[in-house]
Amino acid sequence: MGDLDFRNLCQRVVADYANEHFDKTDGKSIAPADVYIVWSCKTLQNSKALVSTNISDGMYYELTYNGDKHELYLDAYKKFENRAIQVEAK
Repeated sequence: MGDLDFRNLCQRVVADYANEHFDKTDGKSIAPADVYIVWSCKTLQNSKALVSTNISDGMYYELTYNGDKHELYLDAYKKFENRAIQVEAK
């Protein structure tokens, strides 16, 4: 799978996932264009991407394409905290 195909697939899968998990009474939905790739890489036949959306819900997604099995794995995460920790220089 080429890089553009993988990115488009990630955007479509995350948009579908987010839409499935919205509260139906809110009447919200997003399109693949509302999903952005934070980082991606390809090694041999495998690809990985870190993805988020323009919705401020604290969610981010990790998608991994296994080129041998032609399978895409989706991990969905919720950010709970972002904290700076000072490290003493040595």
